[in-house]
Amino acid sequence: MTAIVLNLNSIVRLTDNQFYQLCRDNPEVKFERNTNGELIVMSPTGGETGKCNAFMIADFVIWNRQTKLGEVFDSSTCFKLPNGANRSPDVSWVKKERWDALSPEQREKFPEVAPDFVLELMSPTDSLRETQEKMQEYMDNGVKLGWLINRKTRRVEIYRPGQQPFVLESPRTLQGEDILPGFILDLQPVWE
Repeated sequence: MTAIVLNLNSIVRLTDNQFYQLCRDNPEVKFERNTNGELIVMSPTGGETGKCNAFMIADFVIWNRQTKLGEVFDSSTCFKLPNGANRSPDVSWVKKERWDALSPEQREKFPEVAPDFVLELMSPTDSLRETQEKMQEYMDNGVKLGWLINRKTRRVEIYRPGQQPFVLESPRTLQGEDILPGFILDLQPVWE
């Protein structure tokens, strides 16, 4: 099943608070919202995708605990991007100074900040074109580094602002560059 897009704008244009409440009232449904205000109903991942995502997020959490450079978020975290979209990357990270600059209320709801880093792990139901567009949207909204990992093709697309995606075929590891200094993601559990 692919994501379903609902355009309710002719009936109601949800405010940020209404969208937040919709998500709270329907915790069994994963919603995103694009820049046009359309609701996107995301399908749940399968076991293999969930397992790979857990391996990866564990690596990010361990690195972040050691460096204390920022905050790591899972796929349940929805960010309000500068273009008005509400997006939930599979893994994301925000520098400590930027996170600390948010008010407690902003942190509690959908943080109004573009993460510094995002990772999207393709699941079998995801559309490559739509996920690539989502990655470009992240870059256009201030994300500094993005990784799109496709288990099926064993390809990784690396996104940086103002550049075309750089494609790697079956890489063993990915390095966090200057955005995630010292971070190395082992991709062997993803390719197995």
